[in-house]
Amino acid sequence: MPLRDLHDADNLPALDRTYVRQRPALGLGANDPAPRILLLYGSLRERSFSRLAVEEAARLLRLFGAETRIFDPSTLPLPDQVVGDDHPAVHELRELALWSEGQVWCSPERHGQITGIMKAQIDHLPLEMRGMRPTQGRTLAVMQVSGGSQSFNAVNTLRLLGRWMRMFTIPNQSSVAMAYKEFDDTGRMKPSSYYDRIVDVMEELVRFTVLMRPHAAQLVDRFSERKQAGVPVDPASDLSSIAIAPQGEPT
Repeated sequence: MPLRDLHDADNLPALDRTYVRQRPALGLGANDPAPRILLLYGSLRERSFSRLAVEEAARLLRLFGAETRIFDPSTLPLPDQVVGDDHPAVHELRELALWSEGQVWCSPERHGQITGIMKAQIDHLPLEMRGMRPTQGRTLAVMQVSGGSQSFNAVNTLRLLGRWMRMFTIPNQSSVAMAYKEFDDTGRMKPSSYYDRIVDVMEELVRFTVLMRPHAAQLVDRFSERKQAGVPVDPASDLSSIAIAPQGEPT
């Protein structure tokens, strides 16, 4: 099963808990069931900094009351490499996307862009699949790691892709410069402003996911999709028609 186990899931040595709100979305909507967050990373290196950053993000999300799953792309074929994309890793990725309410995408910056591994995962997620849409209406947080100075090329591309996939990308983002300096020998992130920004981003992702939870379907309801599916609007049950109908006249 292409999921990564999260070791030390509840150990957060770089976090100053003095300033932590453990339920950052409290009062914004129903926190039960736990927000479901899928995390993707973009490198197959044994010491992959995008994976390590995603693992730190997952630990924080767990602290904030979310349920997390990290997809392991190591067995994922290239798009169109397998006829009909009939491959266990592709099926699992799509099922995880359908399971999720929100996602985290983290890519290394390579040659000024996201990696092929990152793009391949997104390319395997169709806009529509058997009448279901595995990304539409989900929240999205974007992050990147760089080997050199701080850059925003990868997160900018991830934002563009998130918009294309009809996701609600949160305003905050994370870009970790010289990532090889930011993790210790055990793969844990050191205390720093970069780590604090990841805390900010995960707090915000949980808030937006809970806030939008009851409204996501309405926010992505589209005329063109209703027309394509042949689903007419019933004026008797359409709240917008009822609201704007002249008083005293039938709706």
